[in-house]
Amino acid sequence: MEQYEPLSPAQRAATQRSMTNGRGALARRSLLRAGALGAVATAGLTACGIPAASRTGSNTPSTDHSATEKIVNFSNWTEYIDVTDDGKHRPTLEAFTKRTGIKVNYTEDINDNVEFFGKIKPQLSAGQDTGRDLMVLTDWLAARMIRLGWIQQLNPANLPHAFTNLAQRFRNPDWDPGRAYSYPWQGIATCIAYNKKATGGRKVSSVSQLLDDASLKGRVALLSEMRDTIGMTLLDMGHAPETVTDDTYDAAIARIQKAVDSQQIRKFTGNDYTDGLSKGDIAACMAWAGDLVQLRLDDPDIEYVFPDAGFLFSTDNLLIPNKARHKTNAEKLIDYYYEPAVAAQVSAYINYVSPVAGVQPYLAKIDKSLADNPMIVPDAAMDAKSHQFRSLTQDEDTRYEEKFSKLIGA
Repeated sequence: MEQYEPLSPAQRAATQRSMTNGRGALARRSLLRAGALGAVATAGLTACGIPAASRTGSNTPSTDHSATEKIVNFSNWTEYIDVTDDGKHRPTLEAFTKRTGIKVNYTEDINDNVEFFGKIKPQLSAGQDTGRDLMVLTDWLAARMIRLGWIQQLNPANLPHAFTNLAQRFRNPDWDPGRAYSYPWQGIATCIAYNKKATGGRKVSSVSQLLDDASLKGRVALLSEMRDTIGMTLLDMGHAPETVTDDTYDAAIARIQKAVDSQQIRKFTGNDYTDGLSKGDIAACMAWAGDLVQLRLDDPDIEYVFPDAGFLFSTDNLLIPNKARHKTNAEKLIDYYYEPAVAAQVSAYINYVSPVAGVQPYLAKIDKSLADNPMIVPDAAMDAKSHQFRSLTQDEDTRYEEKFSKLIGA
């Protein structure tokens, strides 16, 4: 197999400049999470923020035209892949085309899960081609799409690198055991962040401190993403989000409600906690780890902690819809991004958790500090503390989101 072409000095410099400019992870999460709060309040949607769906139309996959059409149409989130500093080139995509002859029509047309699902649902439910061969969706929506029968099962023969190099922590989500229908694009870790100046130098290391420490009153932010905020609170209370029940969920809601009523919590945020945290208006908050890698470059007073009680971990996932015309080409692209050298270039740009085992030495060649950062390459201690919110039934999704929406005032 032809070897991957490494970063040129210019590309490497562009990658580092992009991180200090706040591109990549910060912009991508901002778009995802900013949509979450508005979604739950939108009229006509289910409480989980997406239109009700059903198994209508044909779920039979289309004929694969990959052999005669050297194309793959790839939909992703904004600023969620490596780009040169002038914004004109995507080095890993260009290297893939050079190697395989497959042209990638790359579109940054996913602004949030809710909006994107609403856009493609009519076509998928009618058994029609969306014009996309590959798309990236967050785990809860990926689970729903698979359950509806709208996602194609992957062919392991086309995914030798992916099968071999998928890190163990990603292999068996409850919504896609063994990764028959999906492969992770990136992992997302939820942690606690604080501003040392705003806390007077004191460390904030638990959800209990966020909810109960009087010295932080009115300067705490929790996340507007239900699974992150409730999941982190459940862990702090000694309950596993993997086994959440109506009773434990209600207990977590009540615990947070008490902090809302006492005005301990300033607000529930999407990614906009970053500005308040830097200014000190927010002394401490729940946060997404990928944001903090970049935020700390500009502000050394920003610190982060993964609580001893554990932290929430989720994924964004690569999926091939049923009516995709170029399934094999899409699988080849998925597999390409599971080559450690390629995965390292993406990780260096966007700073989220790489799903690729063996990425660390390649990342070290780009920037050793990134390779040694457990927020990008988790170590065994990080793995032991990570938890995932279990998949919810449609009824649970509706009831839980309604309660959370009421809690945060959506």
